[in-house]
Amino acid sequence: MRSYLLSFWNILDPLYYLFTRLEYLDRHSGIFRVRLTKYKGKEVLLSDGTLIKKNDKLVKIHLHNVKLLSELKGVPCSVRRGRIIFQKVLISMPLIAEYINGHKEKNEIKGVIGITMLYKGAEKIGFEIFQPCHPLYKLFKRISQTPLYLLSAEQPKISKIPDTYYLFISKEKLQQTYNKTKLNK
Repeated sequence: MRSYLLSFWNILDPLYYLFTRLEYLDRHSGIFRVRLTKYKGKEVLLSDGTLIKKNDKLVKIHLHNVKLLSELKGVPCSVRRGRIIFQKVLISMPLIAEYINGHKEKNEIKGVIGITMLYKGAEKIGFEIFQPCHPLYKLFKRISQTPLYLLSAEQPKISKIPDTYYLFISKEKLQQTYNKTKLNK
């Protein structure tokens, strides 16, 4: 059943990509697709002093779920799958820094945002985790991410659906940690 759903999702993914105005960072090695967005949530103060306010420009990251689930299809252990996801995200972080460096609005971009159920380990990569405040938005995100949970969990249970969280990293912290020119020196 999962393989049928994944095949169906593979068919729908190009339409999703088209309508969400996403851009690939790297079609081969990157696991993120991104787009520029204006933040609409409550103010968030990051640990480095960056204040994210309503209408600030952020790069919104989207895991390329179909690609990720296809690559994880034969991996039986959830711990192993978690490690693979962690490594793929880690490899993709310099691509986000590069994307911002080359963006025409790079001076206005304050950071990166994602919303996910897969937040464990995100702090090790440099993200800060916050729970969305608006109850309807939290419900909407939980419902919209439930199919991903059901497809990816070893033994999914409706009663165990995890909450969704915002992941933030400031542009400065991203650049300090993942800028390729610094990494290559």
